[in-house]
Amino acid sequence: MIRVAIVDDHRVVAEGFERLINDSGVARVVGKAYSAAGCREMLSREAAGVDVLLLDVSLPDGNGIELCPEIKASYPDLKILMLTSYSELTIIMRVLEEGASGYILKNAMVEEIIEGIRVVAGGGQFLCDEVNMLLAARADSAVRLSRRELELLRLIVAGQSNSEIADSMNLGYETIKSYRKNLILKLGAHNTAQLVRMAVEQKLV
Repeated sequence: MIRVAIVDDHRVVAEGFERLINDSGVARVVGKAYSAAGCREMLSREAAGVDVLLLDVSLPDGNGIELCPEIKASYPDLKILMLTSYSELTIIMRVLEEGASGYILKNAMVEEIIEGIRVVAGGGQFLCDEVNMLLAARADSAVRLSRRELELLRLIVAGQSNSEIADSMNLGYETIKSYRKNLILKLGAHNTAQLVRMAVEQKLV
């Protein structure tokens, strides 16, 4: 049986995947965590007994992209399979560059998730069908921002704080924090300073 650990900030989602994996007859879940800090703590105890780590991109205290190289440096034999809702090409490419062995969207069929676990546990790379199609079309891909994302980006470039942006867009402070985090991920930036530079260089605003 392949031993799997799950890191996802939604407990209900993590428990749902745990049931599906345990029912597969192929793998079993030996640990769960709901944050980057929880992931580190879990691996410090259980890493020797984990073959595949299912890791989400968005976590309350960080993100899976930045966690990947840290995990691979500490546990080089552990296979990381991203299981997330993010389908942006820039995020997929960064995750693979940072050492993940596979990328599956949460809307994938159960059979595809189990196959992904089987493939990466055996040392291969696995991408779900939707991600494969995105990569195949990457030459024609361009990041497309919604009207609200463009408005947020303009205000960030203008140097407004989260509080000021929340007032300008008539949204809550925590909502703006979440939108900013997602925008940084979508554009493949590492931080706000790089996000601003990319926005100016690519004439996004």
